[in-house]
Amino acid sequence: MGKDNPVKKITKRKGVSFGSILYIAFLLVSMIFASSQPVFAETIWEAASTIMKDVYSQILTISTIAAIVTAAVALLLMNFSKSGKTVDESRAWLKRIIITWAILNGLGFIMAYITPFFTGGQYTP
Repeated sequence: MGKDNPVKKITKRKGVSFGSILYIAFLLVSMIFASSQPVFAETIWEAASTIMKDVYSQILTISTIAAIVTAAVALLLMNFSKSGKTVDESRAWLKRIIITWAILNGLGFIMAYITPFFTGGQYTP
């Protein structure tokens, strides 16, 4: 009975398995890519400058639309009002709107044309 059905003894192979070799190769390739620095990456200052210009252009667009709408309301009130007080207040609001819009555009002028002279912390004419 024991001779008809012999139990085979399974022996474990000693050494490094194929899966461990693949895992180590994957780790090495990952470490090489993780430790390398791309040459074409922009600096933090270039990224901040790009973000600031984008945000400023969006603020300028929104403020221009708001200035046009509020100036139109002030002009309508000024032209169609029968009260002198309303006309004076509308004129004052119209002045405030124009001054604020000019200041916002002036900031853009400073950022676009004046700050490049001071790149690197030094004046370069």
